[in-house]
Amino acid sequence: MGGQDVRSRINSQEAKVMQLQRPKFVYMGGRLRPWDEATLHVGCEAVTRGLNVFEGLKGYWQPDGSFGIVKLRQHYERLRRSARLLHIPFNQTYDEYVKAVRDLMGALLEPDRDMWARTTLYVIEGHWGENTVADLVVTAYHQNKQIPQSINLGVSSWRRSADVSLPARIKTSTNYQAGRLARIEGRARGCEDMVLLNQWGRVAEATGSCVLIVRDGAVYTPPATEGALESITVDIVEALAHSLGIDFFRRPIDRTELLVADEIAICGTLAEVTLIREVEGLPLHKEPPVLRALQDRYFQAVKGTMPHPFVELSCFSAS
Repeated sequence: MGGQDVRSRINSQEAKVMQLQRPKFVYMGGRLRPWDEATLHVGCEAVTRGLNVFEGLKGYWQPDGSFGIVKLRQHYERLRRSARLLHIPFNQTYDEYVKAVRDLMGALLEPDRDMWARTTLYVIEGHWGENTVADLVVTAYHQNKQIPQSINLGVSSWRRSADVSLPARIKTSTNYQAGRLARIEGRARGCEDMVLLNQWGRVAEATGSCVLIVRDGAVYTPPATEGALESITVDIVEALAHSLGIDFFRRPIDRTELLVADEIAICGTLAEVTLIREVEGLPLHKEPPVLRALQDRYFQAVKGTMPHPFVELSCFSAS
């Protein structure tokens, strides 16, 4: 396939993905409200400094007709940690957090589509860390029930920020600015996603997900100390790998090691487990045995067709 055809295909996919859904409801100010009423003042720190922390949650329809949200408690705790590191007050209890998510998702559910929700803590009052007030805003979007297609991956010229600059451990929108630039760079090169290197020139993570590679049948991923997010999905994949008898290790990965890997995937709440077709123009296995097995097992677990004890699902009735 020529470069122009690749770019046309990617631009078409991006156009579909980037079409902003307009759900009927959003959770803001402690209650559900119409989408058009969910506004932030131009003078608040969430707008002027991009001051927020967030979590993405994925929910799947289960065989018994309930709707299950993956690792809800763990996402809540990571949101609390991010808020702590940015000195953003977060006073919602776990039960209040769960109710907000379930109320919104329950109001928006469609029978044949899964959902992704974003729970964002926006700073709406205060100045330079004084008198800070934050509001939990929950938005949710429908997604089709399908296994993600394999994609092309590149290595970006943009770098992951260091822990002493903007820590990857903080899941904040401002941490994704380099990722945005890398995605733009990648589209010009025929890549759907890009890898960000850290300050030492080693693999940190992709623009919005973590990186998995396979060498000699074992799976490797960079630890958080390399500039990767403390990933809930990586924890799931590691547990699934152990169940399947697949060795799984967290250690630094050089750029050149990425280029000689037998198999590669990216993983995250939104990316799920997405297999890589090419890295920097170098083809990989069309049917990667290790990561395909992990991808299959992941979807069996989150969709409830073959539950796994590590993959906790917070289920609620759709009625």
